[in-house]
Amino acid sequence: MKHTYKTKGTCSSSISFDLEGNVVKNISFTGGCNGNLKGISVIVDGMTVDEISDKFKGIKCGFKSTSCPDQLAKAVVEAYESENG
Repeated sequence: MKHTYKTKGTCSSSISFDLEGNVVKNISFTGGCNGNLKGISVIVDGMTVDEISDKFKGIKCGFKSTSCPDQLAKAVVEAYESENG
């Protein structure tokens, strides 16, 4: 199922991805650091929700309390929970 998550506190404004069971695919960021976010998208494609959350949850960007990877972790967990109650 396709999901779009509006990010909070980051340069990117949203993250779109497909969730197939607990596997995340086709990740795309809108805005943010283009090259870095394309790289993250390729690296995490095919990972599970838990793998992404374990690796990226809590990462901060500079003095911000979050980051694009942290927002991705939040997005996939929220999407998984909304699909699986």
